[in-house]
Amino acid sequence: MKKWENNIRKVVPYTPGEQPNQPDMIKLNTNENPYPPSPQVTKVLAQMDTEKFRLYPDPAVTDLVHAIAKKYELRDDQVFVGVGSDDVLAMAFMTFFNSEKPILFPDITYSFYDVWADLLRIPYERPALDEKFHIKKEDYYRENGGIVFPNPNAPTGVAMPLDEIEDILSHNPNVIVIVDEAYVDFGTKSALPLIEKYDNLLVVQTFSKSRSMAGMRIGYAMGNPVLIKYLNDVKYSFNSYTMNRPAIELGVAAIEDEEYFQKTLHKIVDTREWTKAQLRDLGFTFEDSMANFIFASHKEVQAKELFRALREKHIYVRYFDKPRINNHLRITIGTQDEMETFIGFLKEYLSK
Repeated sequence: MKKWENNIRKVVPYTPGEQPNQPDMIKLNTNENPYPPSPQVTKVLAQMDTEKFRLYPDPAVTDLVHAIAKKYELRDDQVFVGVGSDDVLAMAFMTFFNSEKPILFPDITYSFYDVWADLLRIPYERPALDEKFHIKKEDYYRENGGIVFPNPNAPTGVAMPLDEIEDILSHNPNVIVIVDEAYVDFGTKSALPLIEKYDNLLVVQTFSKSRSMAGMRIGYAMGNPVLIKYLNDVKYSFNSYTMNRPAIELGVAAIEDEEYFQKTLHKIVDTREWTKAQLRDLGFTFEDSMANFIFASHKEVQAKELFRALREKHIYVRYFDKPRINNHLRITIGTQDEMETFIGFLKEYLSK
């Protein structure tokens, strides 16, 4: 090893879901929305003044911040916007988790948390989920330097009731608690109403899942104005122009079309519930998912075998070769037609 390598910051990187590009594929591996963005997004895109691309975008992202604040009946100074919720969360880790005490997040959860913690040299502990993949709120009563968890959790899809989230907050008044709500629109209550009561709560959401905008990279955080100011201070010290002009304009169009949002959301939820019933009939077991995916295990056939068999047919799901979850598949909910094809393949394969 060269001597200069001693001064390199080394980290085991996050592994994103595979992004195949085949015309006949069914892509159920990265929790993307199977439906296109709002027609209003297409309309705004067609009318976009590309001459303005020569100018820097608004560093304060004023129009999008205002649209998000209006949607959730907040003030503009309660909203922070970033390049996807990953960017928002990374900024939050950098801003708020600077104690010598360990931060806490579940042992089975979004696998970017430990990557950020390692990268930023943040100590952490991972309380174990129970045997049904539920977060045990009592595990978060201990002394810590901050708390972060998704709700619903990923990759399990299990949602935590709002009263349990508040219980964690009430036991942790002196640290920042981040609730990562990437999948909240698909079936559980947001912690957002609690930000007026708890000034240490940051709620993070995204346009990538329920709003069909994963390709535009738009995420946002909501909390008390002091937290938002601190986040912006770090952002402006890191990169003043994080959001590009198209993302800002198209984000506004997406969040203002509530009718289309609700329409596609209900289609996904209806298909999810249909898929749950089909999977149960085929011998799969899983905790009840409130996200746009199902985390399932078959009683007889190993997950890795099913993963490979599906992949050979260009049906892509997510497999995690990790302790406790290496016999589960995370299955994104696609269109009804896609899920019928998926279930049809499983019926044929499992009957052999």
